[in-house]
Amino acid sequence: MNKFYYNEEQESYDAIVVGTGISGGWAAKELCENGLKTLVLERGPMVKHREDYPTANKDLWDFPHAGELPKEKAARQEKQARTGYTVRAPHNFWFVDDIDHPYNEKKRFDWMRGYHVGGRSIMWGRHSYRWSDLDFEANKNDGIAVDWPVRYKDIAPWYDKVESYIGVSGEALGLPQLPDGVFEPMMELNCLEQHVREKVAENFDGRVITAGRVAHINSDKKFEGDGRVRCQFRNRCIRGCPFGAYFSSVSSTLPAAEKTGNMTLRPDSIVHEVIYDPNTKKATGVKVIDRETKEEHVFNAKVIFLCASAIASTAILMQSKSDRFPDGLGNDSDQLGRNIMDHHLNVGASGKFDGFEDKFYKGRKPNGVYVPRFRNLGGNSNTDKFIRGYGYQGGATRDNWEDIIAETSHGKDLKEAILKPGGWNFGMGGFGEVLPYEDNRMTLDYDKLDQWGLPTVTFDAELRDNEWNMREDIKEQAVDMLKIAGLRDVEPHDNPGALGLGIHEMGTARMGLNPKTSVLNGYNQVHACKNVYVTDGAFMTSASCVNPSLTYMAFTARAANHAAQELKKGNL
Repeated sequence: MNKFYYNEEQESYDAIVVGTGISGGWAAKELCENGLKTLVLERGPMVKHREDYPTANKDLWDFPHAGELPKEKAARQEKQARTGYTVRAPHNFWFVDDIDHPYNEKKRFDWMRGYHVGGRSIMWGRHSYRWSDLDFEANKNDGIAVDWPVRYKDIAPWYDKVESYIGVSGEALGLPQLPDGVFEPMMELNCLEQHVREKVAENFDGRVITAGRVAHINSDKKFEGDGRVRCQFRNRCIRGCPFGAYFSSVSSTLPAAEKTGNMTLRPDSIVHEVIYDPNTKKATGVKVIDRETKEEHVFNAKVIFLCASAIASTAILMQSKSDRFPDGLGNDSDQLGRNIMDHHLNVGASGKFDGFEDKFYKGRKPNGVYVPRFRNLGGNSNTDKFIRGYGYQGGATRDNWEDIIAETSHGKDLKEAILKPGGWNFGMGGFGEVLPYEDNRMTLDYDKLDQWGLPTVTFDAELRDNEWNMREDIKEQAVDMLKIAGLRDVEPHDNPGALGLGIHEMGTARMGLNPKTSVLNGYNQVHACKNVYVTDGAFMTSASCVNPSLTYMAFTARAANHAAQELKKGNL
């Protein structure tokens, strides 16, 4: 199969983008639309929108063993299975094989990866929230880590641009801690979700229950991309959406980049080093290993965007050693690989509700409710048990026919039971902020090489007291809200797992004001090598408590336009 798509390979480009996921797609789009001849490199195989979603239209009974993997296959994805949902037959092929792509753990770390064109933009949870100055100022105000070099006003126009392009359904709330954006119509709450919303509003000052703000088209408005239309409420998103209803790079940003005629997309290309020229103090290109043939290549460019994911981009920088950078490109601060963050989750409560027996819902809504942060916002919301805060995701459903498996009914009674929906349930789980700890880190092990001869990643990171104390409050407040709303048999749950489980890894090449304490500046440029930009989760200086992908996209669009302008001025 021809490795090159859209344009033929050449030796030198205006720009190189490493990675094709959430950030890489946006970098490609913006650079190409600014007229830059751009090489986009992806370490995994090609994925074409619609053509390569093999399970998108299958039902559960189309899979052997109801979607459970055979033992021998499951044994190859034990780490990838730690989420409890990623490794099932309808979508396990999107996630890497742990045997072929190993990593090491001094402490447990759940590194969920998808190596293919589109990356995790195909499988992401799609929740899309803006940060506020509460988040951008948090480190400075708390005296933790380093201050962000930007504020909300710097990023707000780019949030506008991204939301207008991808389509985010949601409700304007007027909350300072969760700025409103450019929204598609909100996905409606079902009757129990609306009931809990009303009861919480009546009984808890400042707490709001809304629909999750998700990157799903929920109107007939035309969006750019490969035939993107409104959500069909199938809730098979993780398999790949043939309607393009949710945002992914393969249905949206990469086709936009292709449309310009300026993009060359090269899959099966494992980037492992950025080449540095000490005379110009700039990067000149990247070194690549072909995934299939293991042949080595060098591609040159005037500007390089690392968008391979927080861990992978930092691993590339660490491997980019030279006399000037013996510990990795841009690592003058010794912060490369440090400050690993995620969101801690799997803590909250659930209960049952008596009522609404005559109510049901249509379709399979790919979204539930969201409870924005209400802790440590000032006044009565403050607690001295922990700093920062958390939000909740959750929703209400009715039990279905599967519950009758445990019953003894048969014949006529069984038929009647199957036709009746079960009772209502409501569950909510917290997503809490993880602080940036310098010794929560990743390193490279050169004694354990992968099949391409590259060092493997070792994780040494864990939750600390602030997160553990926060989890107690997440649990207690969830129980209180559900009980106030009239649910019975309310039970808390707390299964912390480990960092990585939120699949929001961040912080390994943080941005900051001072090159002595950070890797990147406020435009995502490596302080000491200005033509290298890092715009995936690696640049994050703190974590907030909201899903980070919208922020990655906004920063990437901003950085790509900055790079294009700087190139035209001759500054890069």
